[in-house]
Amino acid sequence: MSENGAKVLGDGIIDDDSHASFRVQEIGNSENGDEFRFNVCGSVVSEKLPVPPRRLTSLEVESMHVSGMSPQREKVLSTACILQLAYQSIGVVYGDIGTSPLYVFTSTFPDGLHPIHYSRDILGSLSLIIYTLTLIPLIKYVCIVLWANDNGDGGTFALYSVLCRGANVSLLPNQQIEDRELAFYKLEMPSRQLKRALKLKETLENSRCAKTSLLFIALLGTCMVIGDGVLTPAISVLSAVSGIQAATTKLHQNAVVILSILILVALFSVQRFGTSRVGFAFAPVVLTWFLCIGSIGLYNMFIYDRLIIRAFNPKYIYDYFHGNLKQAWVSLGGIVLCITGAEAMFADLGHFSVPSIQIGFGFIVYPCCLLAYLGQAAYLMENPGHVAHTFYKSIPEPFYWPMFSIAVAAAIIASQAMVSATFSIVKQSMALCCFPSVKVVHTSATIAGQIYVPEVNWTLMSAAIIVTAAFRSTNKLGNAYGIAVVGVMAVTTFFLALIMVLIWHTPLWMVFTFIVVFGLIDFLYFSSVLFKFEQGGYLPLAFGAALLFIMYVWHYGTTWKHEFELRHQLSESAVRDLVYPATRIPGIALVYTELADGIPCIFAHTIKNLPALHSVVVLVCVKFLPVTRVMDHERFIMRRVGSRDIHMFRCVARYGYKDVRNDSDGFEIQLLQKLKEFIVHERLSGADAECSQPVEGSRNTKVCETAESVLEQAGLRKTVLTQNSENYGQVIQKPTSNQSAKVTHASEDVNEITNTQVAGELAFIERCTDAGVVYLLGNSEVRASKSSTTLKKFLINHVYHILKRNCRRASAALIIPQERLLEVGMFYEV
Repeated sequence: MSENGAKVLGDGIIDDDSHASFRVQEIGNSENGDEFRFNVCGSVVSEKLPVPPRRLTSLEVESMHVSGMSPQREKVLSTACILQLAYQSIGVVYGDIGTSPLYVFTSTFPDGLHPIHYSRDILGSLSLIIYTLTLIPLIKYVCIVLWANDNGDGGTFALYSVLCRGANVSLLPNQQIEDRELAFYKLEMPSRQLKRALKLKETLENSRCAKTSLLFIALLGTCMVIGDGVLTPAISVLSAVSGIQAATTKLHQNAVVILSILILVALFSVQRFGTSRVGFAFAPVVLTWFLCIGSIGLYNMFIYDRLIIRAFNPKYIYDYFHGNLKQAWVSLGGIVLCITGAEAMFADLGHFSVPSIQIGFGFIVYPCCLLAYLGQAAYLMENPGHVAHTFYKSIPEPFYWPMFSIAVAAAIIASQAMVSATFSIVKQSMALCCFPSVKVVHTSATIAGQIYVPEVNWTLMSAAIIVTAAFRSTNKLGNAYGIAVVGVMAVTTFFLALIMVLIWHTPLWMVFTFIVVFGLIDFLYFSSVLFKFEQGGYLPLAFGAALLFIMYVWHYGTTWKHEFELRHQLSESAVRDLVYPATRIPGIALVYTELADGIPCIFAHTIKNLPALHSVVVLVCVKFLPVTRVMDHERFIMRRVGSRDIHMFRCVARYGYKDVRNDSDGFEIQLLQKLKEFIVHERLSGADAECSQPVEGSRNTKVCETAESVLEQAGLRKTVLTQNSENYGQVIQKPTSNQSAKVTHASEDVNEITNTQVAGELAFIERCTDAGVVYLLGNSEVRASKSSTTLKKFLINHVYHILKRNCRRASAALIIPQERLLEVGMFYEV
């Protein structure tokens, strides 16, 4: 028991900061070891642990004993840095929501205002806009959702990642206990909130249906965001260009559509050049846009109707619905467009910080948008017949063409933000085995998030052009756009409610209030936009359904493939029977497999058909975790396979879904360096890699430091990589007799090391490295078994087969040099 009454149990700490006066005494644990009983102020309370205590192997200790495993406090940024990030966020995040005043009133009243009751309709719709802007972006996202980030990153997959680490609900293949250990947990004081969270956790973990539903909803939200990537450029550019018609009636609609298409082609054509310094480049334009629409709105309020601020009274919402319930309900599909881009505040959080997003929206975006809508409503009170071109008609004549130019620039910037977000989402989906492999180009050497996906870019361009040419007006595009916006909002509400119960342990009444308020808003808006299904609302649903089908089938086929490999993996005794008769040739073979633990069947298939094996074999598993990033010092997990004389190792290289991996030379150097460190560490720790005895933290730290010193003295710590293709990825520096003597001299000061064994094995690794490194990759063909259902045969044999044949090759995705690649074919019957 610690001084403050908190007792350490295993890796967890009972956090009793809020109950400092309580004395918590452990009475005992249950027979199965998964439940602890506490005496809290005389009352016996039993609670089930989130993770049952267990003995750790040396590999697991090594994988968990890194600095990133301990709870990290959020980095404190200076005021100047926060203000700088807030300024940059203006140009990156808020372009979409900032251009909404171009088309909100036009989409809300596509048939014009009522000739008699137009005042009631204007005030009612304005009041709805005011409270929608306040409740959704300001309260829901800025004040609540932003705090549900995944180590600083946001978006649908970030919410799913937080849930997966709070409970074992992930359906992603190839996961290990070490991966879940990346998320540190601590035991809390027994409470109703904790008990409710543990009950929900147990329910989710024991239900296959619940796990599938969570993945399905995460994919659905992702598809809706990608749908925004198609609709945002179309509606933003078309609405901005249509301002020409407000100045002259001679321009035909066909000319507006053609000009919009030309701008879209230009927009998508320059994507391959990247978006370096995007924040500073776009922020001045968007900031000027916000200041202009806010100033014009304030001007119109004073000129046309100063009493328009009475719309802050929610009574006008009641009057609006009471006067014409159906018409008011249908108009919600246009009003919801005032919050397009609200999800971008959360999705782009990784580039900024929570305070910077809050400052940018609270002090610039929110007041300027409110003034813009107030000014437009004041103008419509005097000119109700101009609702078809509300924004441009409300601009004072001397400022018309300058505002038109700024509007077009702001619309292009808004489109750029959603296109870049779509690239990032596709990359995240690929990392989590939910999207076919496509080429990802990193356009910045310093900023990891700046990427370009050629196939996705041209697909988005084609879809945006088709949508623009087919719909031809912002009214119909608004009907389609609304469903995508509300769909993402609903997914966020659902995931956040689970996080509030499971992770935050929020009181039930607060969770209930959140669900009722924001769930009701989502339902009302979604029912309204669905009413316009035949008028364009079908587009995002059809697009999302097709994309969801592709993503789910890819995940379905990948999961079956991984399960086949798990069932047919080899035991270590079988490996010995295969390896000993085989002829060993100089060099190192990196055998790529999707199994993080176990010997893949492709290994046995290779040796049986080609009875030769390299002197050193490393089974490499490259896996992506449902976390944003993995630090370099905890990238690799190493262990030895079998006895030392066969020289086989296993390496798991872990990446987050936002990590960048764009070269094979650095990866190869890091892997071989980690292999050498592992060999030294294995001898220093006095235990084999498969040892199940835990290693003390202080001793483990000392061992690691000693391993570093041994490698330094051996001359093997620093390696040089040649740039020539023929020596690609090979270590040039060789150990000499003097360096071997250094190893002997250093090892004399360490009791647990046998100098001849370590020095000999390190020198052997160096010689094999000089002989060459070869990559072995399986090229499997997946087919459904004859006993499978018709649906499974269709999905695996046809859909998944077509996707796999037309996606990027595994060797290219893993960045394997083709001149040193050996592919082995094998048939998988699942």
